[in-house]
Amino acid sequence: MTRSARRTRRTLQMAGAGAAALLTLSACSSSDPGSDSAKTGPSSSASPRLSGTVTVFAAASLKESFTTLGKQFEKEHPGTKVTFNFGGSDTLAASITNGAPADVFAAASAKTMKIVTGRGDAVGPPATFVRNQLEIATLPGNPDKISSLKDLTRSGLKAVLCDRTVPCGAAAQTALKAGGLRLTPVSYEQDVKSALTKVELNEADAAVVYRTDVRAAGGRVRGVEFPESAKAVNDYPIALLKDAPNADAAKAFIELVKSAEGQKVLTEAGFLKP
Repeated sequence: MTRSARRTRRTLQMAGAGAAALLTLSACSSSDPGSDSAKTGPSSSASPRLSGTVTVFAAASLKESFTTLGKQFEKEHPGTKVTFNFGGSDTLAASITNGAPADVFAAASAKTMKIVTGRGDAVGPPATFVRNQLEIATLPGNPDKISSLKDLTRSGLKAVLCDRTVPCGAAAQTALKAGGLRLTPVSYEQDVKSALTKVELNEADAAVVYRTDVRAAGGRVRGVEFPESAKAVNDYPIALLKDAPNADAAKAFIELVKSAEGQKVLTEAGFLKP
């Protein structure tokens, strides 16, 4: 073999060895758990897996739609459970300010939400996620021929209102004032579901409730719209609570409520977009 041929052969062997070394170094670097590429991999940027119980205090009128969203949340986040405390917004707000453990508060009015925010028991400003409007619930078939808010003032007709301290009751008073009407109900109820139940059980002829509750009741009542309700539309705010035991999951539930999926469930229940 000539000197020139031997030189060429040595050059090729050295080049091959160098390439092999580079490949080995590259492989080691990519698999090194302490390398930059390992540190910036997908696992490091993934959000933590949600688990545990989320406790939601919510206005009674949200019962059906929030129950649906709670089941959806549990399905999307295996290992979580959503528990609800539904009731009059003022009662729920008082419970929260008195230290009741909860993660989320969804109220039926900005006024009742202020009971909580005014005490510093919420994180950040509440977000309005839906609105709701009043409707008259009558017995099936509307045997008393009720067609207006004024009809509820007829002598002998048994009408029910929510208590003035809860959002549905405050809204009813606003609507009555807008119509220049005075109404003495046979009872004031602590939340909108209780008012509706009076009609469902035939203990009252009519009740002023939310349109969402009329829809949820199906054929058990009949709804009657009235123009004064446009003067008493309630905004529904939602907030993360300051001492939330499960803040991460609570934030995710609030995001679901505000998302397109959540809004679809709520609007199908009869709520208005904010």
